[in-house]
Amino acid sequence: MQLQTTKTTRRAFVGALSVLPWVGTALAQGSMTGMMNNMGGMAGMGGMSSAAAALAGLDRIGTGASLASLVKLTNTSQEAGVFRATLRAAPVSVGLMKDGTKTDVWAYNATLPGPLIEVMEGDTVEIEFINDLPQPSTIHWHGLPVPSDQDGNPHDAVVAGGRRLYRFTLPLDCAGTYWYHPHPHGFTAEQVSRGLAGLFIVRAKNDPLASIPERHVVFSDIKLNSDGRIADNDMNDVMNGREGQFVLVNAQFQPVMSFDARGRERWRIWNANSARYLRLNLPGAVFTLVGTDGGLLQSPVTGMTELLLAPAERVEVIVDAPANGGIVSLVTEPVERGKMGAFAPDQAITLMKVDFTNARPKGLVALPARLRRIDDLGPVKAQKRVVFSESMSMAGGMHSMKFLVNGKSFDMKRVDFVSNINEVEMWEIVNKSDMDHPFHIHGTQFQVIESEVDGKVTKGPYRAWRDMANVKSGEIVRLKMVQSQKGLRMFHCHILEHENAGMMGQVKVV
Repeated sequence: MQLQTTKTTRRAFVGALSVLPWVGTALAQGSMTGMMNNMGGMAGMGGMSSAAAALAGLDRIGTGASLASLVKLTNTSQEAGVFRATLRAAPVSVGLMKDGTKTDVWAYNATLPGPLIEVMEGDTVEIEFINDLPQPSTIHWHGLPVPSDQDGNPHDAVVAGGRRLYRFTLPLDCAGTYWYHPHPHGFTAEQVSRGLAGLFIVRAKNDPLASIPERHVVFSDIKLNSDGRIADNDMNDVMNGREGQFVLVNAQFQPVMSFDARGRERWRIWNANSARYLRLNLPGAVFTLVGTDGGLLQSPVTGMTELLLAPAERVEVIVDAPANGGIVSLVTEPVERGKMGAFAPDQAITLMKVDFTNARPKGLVALPARLRRIDDLGPVKAQKRVVFSESMSMAGGMHSMKFLVNGKSFDMKRVDFVSNINEVEMWEIVNKSDMDHPFHIHGTQFQVIESEVDGKVTKGPYRAWRDMANVKSGEIVRLKMVQSQKGLRMFHCHILEHENAGMMGQVKVV
């Protein structure tokens, strides 16, 4: 019997499983191996252990260190306008725990997070990728406008022990906050969860905010057993996406940031988590949103007291110190996104301390009223409709689950859509599942035009370039976009366990 996912059937299905004695015990212990052995690569992290290993307590990693700056990738080129370097993905042992217990992670150039690449719009980038992992891998340049054969999609996997050269020239007007990570089908979730992710900034030749001190803040999480090993997935990880108990900032646990004495900073923020949503709150401070995935907004959005970031989303914000100074906790509040299974209710999590003691916010000048020009893309020439859904079954007495696009699980051999190059399209993303799904498409960025829930339409709050759009359960989000380079492109949910489990499709641009 197969149950198509709806709010009623999916909750009923999970509830029915939990009342079976052996399943209820497994859920309570955080392990479902007995009923999940047939899920293969969907589980990620090499499957699930037969007995639930004890997770490390939060006191196992030290707190309070000064926030570290990101390691920058060195440009070895002597040519103007060319960035040339090497990225090597390999296992490495790191001492995350304060008692010296080692954790085996996978990292780019032995760095957590992977090194920051900084280039100018218009630059040519040449990166030699060396894959010293025991699995095939790629480097996907998330959000960057690169040719399809340089995009690091699943069709271009580099075998274990292999290497390849990525080379692309960035167009003008693509300045923004990007990142890079693996994208081999069936292995992406595991590789990112083990540590493979790095940062990429494309700088503008004329940046109206260049005089403001800049801070780089990367959020990721890691799930560790008490012996320091990276934990296997449990049933909740497979269903909801993997969330580690340690939420890190620049690969540190609850560090302390000393705020600039002048009282204002520009933060570039990356949500590099596989599945964790962030709802950031910094009491007393004021956020001004100035940029999204694809760079600066047309105009600043002032007076924000919290920021909501879906997995893989990035923002740029101006942070003004509170008048009374002091040390303030940056926290992420719980986000209701339709999670399933037996898990403890989400709680507010302290991410880091921000020390405003020496900040003196006096004489701060007004931000520019206009940051850049963002035009509407113009008349729509074609329509696309993407429906996210889920299915579960107990066929043969074994539990299985799929995450679907338009009723189908991802197939590398199937082209789901065909788009014409340079043609304006409206994509309608429909979420008929029980949980939120963050939509991502390769090769281009889009403008969020509107969303619809129960027939009520809400216009996009501001004009911006995006490559991520969260779609809530029961919601329709309409996006306007143009693909300007030919080739095969992926689109998918960026909860990586859902992507691995089939929630991905392909569009061929001709």
